Amino acid sequence: MIRRLFVPARLDELAIGTRVIAYGLLGLWTLVVLFPLYWMAITSFKLPIDVSNGPAYVPFIDFKPSLDAWHYIFVDLGPDTFRPYVNSLIIATFSTAAAVFLGSIAAYALARIEYRPPVAAVGLGVLMLAVVVAAVGWGGVDLRIAVAVCGALFFLLLRPIIRRARRHFANDDILFWIISQRILPPVVTVIPIYLTFKSIGLLDTRTALIITYATANVPIVVWLMFDFFASVPKEIEESAQIDGATRFAILFGIVVPLVAPGIVATGLLVLILSWNEYLFALFLSTANAQTLPLLVAAQNATRGPQWWNMSVLILIMILPVMLLTLTLQRFIVKGILVGAVKG
Repeated sequence: MIRRLFVPARLDELAIGTRVIAYGLLGLWTLVVLFPLYWMAITSFKLPIDVSNGPAYVPFIDFKPSLDAWHYIFVDLGPDTFRPYVNSLIIATFSTAAAVFLGSIAAYALARIEYRPPVAAVGLGVLMLAVVVAAVGWGGVDLRIAVAVCGALFFLLLRPIIRRARRHFANDDILFWIISQRILPPVVTVIPIYLTFKSIGLLDTRTALIITYATANVPIVVWLMFDFFASVPKEIEESAQIDGATRFAILFGIVVPLVAPGIVATGLLVLILSWNEYLFALFLSTANAQTLPLLVAAQNATRGPQWWNMSVLILIMILPVMLLTLTLQRFIVKGILVGAVKG
């Protein structure tokens, strides 16, 4: 009897016992994943006294639902809710588009073009950047003047360095260096970024956050898109090049459509990271460019966390990402499969 339950009648289907166990585990895991969302949803309809009285799980039985928290967020706060929401939409959308565009081009270049930058030239560039930071941060020099002077010195010294260079980096070294920028803790870079934007008058602006978010997420795009571009056979591009197609025509006309699912999957990941970013927004914005994560954190007032208000904000914050994920689900699955299959 037991053997009959776990031995399938056909090779292309599961046995009844195996099916029951598999669907039971999937159902249990679904409850684990969805319960936090359910908890936030019912908390958003609770009064403060209901939250303080302890766990209450079923509306109209354990507690009487109320729209006070929703009224406070959308009516009492009003513009203080909609402004961060619009800021998050604009900042996340534009920073994601910039990161995906720049990162994809960099990944394609690393996958198809061989680079051999001299080690000394890279060291010179790092030295000039350090001089710019020191001049602006400690010397009080105007950023534009410091960049112009150091840029001129770099190009003057670059030619003799290239002539005498013996050691060079390879594409793998460049790719590892790009990926390592994401390993670097953001808190290490936030103070220099803050001083830079302060010196050019871009603090508390959407532009500053877009530039920062895009820069922080470009390494992730390069890391993910490199495998997608490397999986495209070179023979396709060589055939198009023989027919007279330019490098950009090959990239945007042939390669990009082939890796479009990967671009969508990568873009969605970067969008989620930008949408939830907190540290950079905390340092680089106050009121005008405030984003939703800051508004959620602001609900932790002197009286303690306002869980009912935070639940409302979190629900409206995750809603666009959930809808976008469900809409692009088939592209995400294709992107994962394309990235997993090589050769």
